[in-house]
Amino acid sequence: METRTPRRRVGRAEREQQILDAALAVFGERGYQAASMDQVAERVGVTKPVLYTHFGSKDGLLLACITRARAELLAVTSEAAASAGAPEEMLRRSTRAFFDYLERNAPAWTLLYSESSVAGEALEGIRAQQTDFIAALLAGQAPHAKPQQLQGWAQVIVGACERLAHWRSRDRTVSAEQATEYLMDLVWAGLACAAQSSG
Repeated sequence: METRTPRRRVGRAEREQQILDAALAVFGERGYQAASMDQVAERVGVTKPVLYTHFGSKDGLLLACITRARAELLAVTSEAAASAGAPEEMLRRSTRAFFDYLERNAPAWTLLYSESSVAGEALEGIRAQQTDFIAALLAGQAPHAKPQQLQGWAQVIVGACERLAHWRSRDRTVSAEQATEYLMDLVWAGLACAAQSSG
């Protein structure tokens, strides 16, 4: 007589991560509008009502995907900056971590920027998070700069990173290292001058 191995019971937090992984895969393959909750449920191996129990709606599932990406992005850029000593290297390493994260998580990146009608507010939250993070890094380079200056410079850097990332998604010959250096070549000299003038 064949004995069956009992299925392992999955906790709520683990199940939610499984659902988010599956949702990103399905949304990335089919696009958010064309993807269905049935397809996500099938990918995870659960029933559709389980998805609604965890996330409430398809929009809720998308926003949960974005929320996770936001937390992950801050974690990797913060960790990269913390591994450096000087302000220039902190910005360089955190910028490289940004590009590396987007490369490893291409479906999440595509999702954020192709579904802006649903994700617009959440996307602005990510921009604000990264802008505040970079402004804090820049304060070490320009300790006498006004908060508004730091925010302005950080806005420029975040916007440049987004455009470079978009360019890289269309031109796969541009590496994360190259994109980082293009940003640093242009930005750091300007920051050094601005730091002197604000001192």
